[in-house]
Amino acid sequence: MGHAPELGREEGAASVLRGLGAEVCAIDLWDEPSQLFEDHEDSAVRAIVVEALERPDLAAAALRALRREPRLEHVGALVAVTVAQIQRLDPTNGFDDFLLVPYVPAELYARVRMVEWRRSEFSTEERFKVGQLVIDRAAHEVTVNGAQVVLTAREFSLLSYLCEKRGKVVSRAELLRRVWGVDYDGGERTVDIHVRRLRAKIGAALPLATLRGAGYRLERPSLSEGEAGTEARRLGDGESASEELR
Repeated sequence: MGHAPELGREEGAASVLRGLGAEVCAIDLWDEPSQLFEDHEDSAVRAIVVEALERPDLAAAALRALRREPRLEHVGALVAVTVAQIQRLDPTNGFDDFLLVPYVPAELYARVRMVEWRRSEFSTEERFKVGQLVIDRAAHEVTVNGAQVVLTAREFSLLSYLCEKRGKVVSRAELLRRVWGVDYDGGERTVDIHVRRLRAKIGAALPLATLRGAGYRLERPSLSEGEAGTEARRLGDGESASEELR
């Protein structure tokens, strides 16, 4: 997404990523984001690169437009800027990371993959991944950004079940029944205490919402405020163009 004359330039992100073997779709700044899916309805966009160059303000507008498309709402986004514009980048504008122009191809590819990993989710019988949080049930291990988080057996079971039901509301009664067992005779307050401990140990990497009177729901991953602040301290400049990597 950006000014059409800039999208296909040889040193641009689209050309560099295509040269590395990535499938890329580029649209103009003023095009509807839904156009990304016109010829690829069944495809999923895995990461977004917004080439702001000398205009970080246009990058913010581009990101707002992209987020209004439901299929792009949770896709990780990078902003590419020149060195002169680093201080103008605002971490509240919704990007996950930034790049400096001109690109180093290996760095561009690595940062795109990192953003994709941060925002991604997967589940198997033995492992769950929600953003930066990975639960390995076979190894009975939990990590955040690769760092191990020590949990009690009950905390681990509670977290695993919440991951199984990701995106769904789970009542305290259901959690007591499935995690503590049908013979447990304690009150629902026990669930709240264990949830509080999980939040204290895992922090912002645990996207767990409390629904008053209903229970808990594990949400989709997003960039935490702490990460956004870290990215803001590393920032760069631009002229507007954004390419969506598939």
